[in-house]
Amino acid sequence: MKVLKKATAGTMESSDAYIEIEPCDDVEIELSSVVKAQFGDSIIETVKSVLSECGVTGARVKISDRGALDCVLRARVETACLRGKEQ
Repeated sequence: MKVLKKATAGTMESSDAYIEIEPCDDVEIELSSVVKAQFGDSIIETVKSVLSECGVTGARVKISDRGALDCVLRARVETACLRGKEQ
């Protein structure tokens, strides 16, 4: 899947994550999180996993995490990917 336009998903509420995705040649991930020190590597691995499952080979992803569970993070990234794909 190719990301063709900027898309977002999620909120900045507690226990949620706000995801921005936009076209890029490579996969670039930028993480801002209240739990980055403890779970930053795990969050990035989850995002990479979802991008791979969606078939995304190039995208810039910005994550603003407010303590979201893994299942919430996965849902937000998948939604952003689907919103940004070619229609």
